Amino acid sequence: MPVFSKALIRIAATVLLGVIGWGSVSAATPVVVVAAESREMTPVIQVAGTVISQKDTRLAAQVEGQVSWIADVGSKLATGDVAAQLDDVLLRAMLAEEEAQVSRAQASLKFHQAESQRLAKLASENHAAQSRLDQERRDTSIARSELAAAKSRVTQIREKLDRTAIKAPFSGVVTEEFIQAGEWADPGTAVVRLVDTGSLEIQAWVPVRALPYIHGNSTLQYMLGDKPGSGRVTTLVPVGDDLSRLFELRLTPNDMAITTGQSVRVAIPTADAQQAVVIPRDSLVLRRDGASVFRILDDNTAERVRVTTGMAQGEFIEVQGGIQAGDRIVIRGGERLRPGQEVELQEQVPGE
Repeated sequence: MPVFSKALIRIAATVLLGVIGWGSVSAATPVVVVAAESREMTPVIQVAGTVISQKDTRLAAQVEGQVSWIADVGSKLATGDVAAQLDDVLLRAMLAEEEAQVSRAQASLKFHQAESQRLAKLASENHAAQSRLDQERRDTSIARSELAAAKSRVTQIREKLDRTAIKAPFSGVVTEEFIQAGEWADPGTAVVRLVDTGSLEIQAWVPVRALPYIHGNSTLQYMLGDKPGSGRVTTLVPVGDDLSRLFELRLTPNDMAITTGQSVRVAIPTADAQQAVVIPRDSLVLRRDGASVFRILDDNTAERVRVTTGMAQGEFIEVQGGIQAGDRIVIRGGERLRPGQEVELQEQVPGE
């Protein structure tokens, strides 16, 4: 039985692997292609934006008093719910005192009115002096004024009592507490921050050159991380900041699955729309020497075409440099393609 040397075995194995490798190179590579399109695209710049609430306020005390209770951070309040309560013992005592003054003023007025009527009858019969009648009428007028003043004080105290309960002017969530139970609050002291998480908008600042291309109720695109979205222009303040020369823009997002404080990138148009040849972003092959795409020729071989990218919109991007509308461009399977390699066309699976 012949004995083969280890060197001869290694040579045979190398030749066999080479044959296998040559066969795999020559086999057609499966790829998925799409047709390049001619679309109307708008040049844009990306500006930073922030998701904010249309209703974001610091609820403040309107009367002085010690805080007896305050809503916890994260509490959801409906319109009219109490966000914090001030101690009202002193005000209730004052109310009782002023209500007693009202009763006293009412009794005094009733007495003077009756006395005036009695003196008027006596004066008509010449049994009482006119001067005494005039004095009584004056006292009646004073009593009427004192009653009105007492009632006004009662109204003011009742209003202060009502304002010891700091109520939510709209539905929202308590996001901050600026004071704790037991602390003293003066009028104007911030108590809690209330944010309406159901009415959100995106705030961004845009340069003056973009103003001619932004219109009320127009739709702009934005990116929240890698998630695209769109929003309607609701406000464009026509007065710029003196230092930055930027103008405030606000969008109402169509997708409300966002939260206050998130950062987005808003696509702001800087020129009128124009025709461009576009392909899906996934078709680009990015290497150190630049961007390129693989175009499939009529004989089902791959041709590498260097391109320059331009405007982008959603999943599509403009390409310049030899690609025409209708060209078959590889979107799947181009990572290991080489120029001139034969390919096998496959259908794209929905959702990929």
